[in-house]
Amino acid sequence: MLTPDPKIAYFSMEIGFDSRIPTYAGGLGILAGDFIRSAADMRVPIVGVTLAHRKGYFFQQFDASGWQKEEPANWIIDDFMTDTGIRATVTLEGREVQIRAWKYEVSGNDGYAVPVYFLDTDLQENSAWDRTLTHYLYGGDVHYRLCQEVVLGTGGIRILRALGYHNLQRFHMNEGHASLLTLELLREQLQKDNRSYVDMGPEDIEVVRRQCVFTTHTPVPAGHDQFPLDLVDRVLGNRDACGIHDPICHEDRLNMTFLALTFSHYINGVAKKHGEVSRHMFSSYSIDSITNGVHAENWVSEAFAQLFDQHIPGWRQDNFSLRYALSIPDEAIWEAHQHSKDVLIERTNSEVNAGFDTDILTIGFARRFATYKRADLIFEDLERLRKIARDVGKFQIVFAGKAHPQDQDGKLLIQRIIELGKMLGDDVPIAYLPHYNLDLARIMTAGVDIWLNTPQPPLEASGTSGMKAALNGVPSLSILDGWWIEGCIEGVTGWSIRADGEAPQEAGDRAKDADALYTKLEQIILPMFYGERKRFIEIMRHAIALNGSFFNTQRMMQQYVLKAYFP
Repeated sequence: MLTPDPKIAYFSMEIGFDSRIPTYAGGLGILAGDFIRSAADMRVPIVGVTLAHRKGYFFQQFDASGWQKEEPANWIIDDFMTDTGIRATVTLEGREVQIRAWKYEVSGNDGYAVPVYFLDTDLQENSAWDRTLTHYLYGGDVHYRLCQEVVLGTGGIRILRALGYHNLQRFHMNEGHASLLTLELLREQLQKDNRSYVDMGPEDIEVVRRQCVFTTHTPVPAGHDQFPLDLVDRVLGNRDACGIHDPICHEDRLNMTFLALTFSHYINGVAKKHGEVSRHMFSSYSIDSITNGVHAENWVSEAFAQLFDQHIPGWRQDNFSLRYALSIPDEAIWEAHQHSKDVLIERTNSEVNAGFDTDILTIGFARRFATYKRADLIFEDLERLRKIARDVGKFQIVFAGKAHPQDQDGKLLIQRIIELGKMLGDDVPIAYLPHYNLDLARIMTAGVDIWLNTPQPPLEASGTSGMKAALNGVPSLSILDGWWIEGCIEGVTGWSIRADGEAPQEAGDRAKDADALYTKLEQIILPMFYGERKRFIEIMRHAIALNGSFFNTQRMMQQYVLKAYFP
């Protein structure tokens, strides 16, 4: 059964709903899953479109040297989804490729269901290679990626039409991977009058623009897909006949971000700072910002959910009411936190035999392992790290996260952290947990005492892991970049990694940032954790009340509805 009168189609290359459905790589996909959950809770008339990724992202393991090894993360699609029986076709290199749609439903608090369609080319009618197009998330070469994006963008529109979605008013592209949908909408517009792309005018482009919304998620060049024009001609056919023209082509490449920018009436970055950075990157376009959030009910630990049920009834329906966490007693907050911490410590010790102690300050760092995130910043000066642990107070650090299979530098970074952990030994216990997924993320963001984030500014578009931690009363210690510029009230919701009085960084100085990190640990955080527990709990309480109540997808969805969908 269709969602009543759906108005919005939400396209994302990855969407993460369940660790058993590994169709996500990191923050982009997990955000998309939280976005859909909030749409269901708030009865927003939306339908989701993504790819099935039958082989998942990958299953992560480490060899004896700490080098990441990848295995396919196979899963049984019909254990979780229903084949709609609906088919559509796209043309790749002159041949027809069949696509089917699997339906997955997300139910909100009151039972309102949002359908999400997972597109799949693994059909007998297709060639052996075409059958693999929806197997691997971010896999293969540029040829494979372009064909995937045809399936998602062009095929996604055609599947929706075949399913009966003819009255959609908005098409939301979560990153540029789906931006070929704009050319399919343009083709539909021209087809009404039996015209071709060659005959189109500015008014045709404007009709498509009024329908499209684009969210860009990264200021990192590698995050913006670009394809050589000779490959585009080979896969799509003559680009003039497909509506591909300047300014979406630059330096003999089709830029998927520029394609989305050209055909969207509303464009946004994912934090205020990221909106500003994006306006500098794409100065010809009007770019707003809607700061990311996380789905509160999905990320609050069992212990804190019970605490909120007792003290803030209705918090699931009204995330803003979490501001009343200010009235929850100290002992209740600490007891809930200790329960969450016990779960993490038990998981860490059983999985990697880390010897972690529940009474020791525990720092967490977990995210996609790209080098600009500087996961090894805290190891800049091992002797100072040892001295702080010896003279001020013991602490332990738990890491998790995957590097892209083709990112050798990211893999080297993981290997380096594992090796440095061995060097530190019992002085500063270090654990690296393999195969980071949704379940482990929930345990880590709720169970650590401090959430650490050390990106190279201004390359962190938003970041959402610290928001998940805040919902569980875990303060952040973070570089002032992304969402933390908005969420950090120094010494109230957490701490910035900068010298006192220093302005937010534009370009991080590694040595200076490491020194600021050590200083905060040495002079403020460790003394407070061990010597001023009441003050530390007050910061935990404010993390929930000020950040948890605002940096959630309920607020985020309201902003998309008012700014982008139905302004």
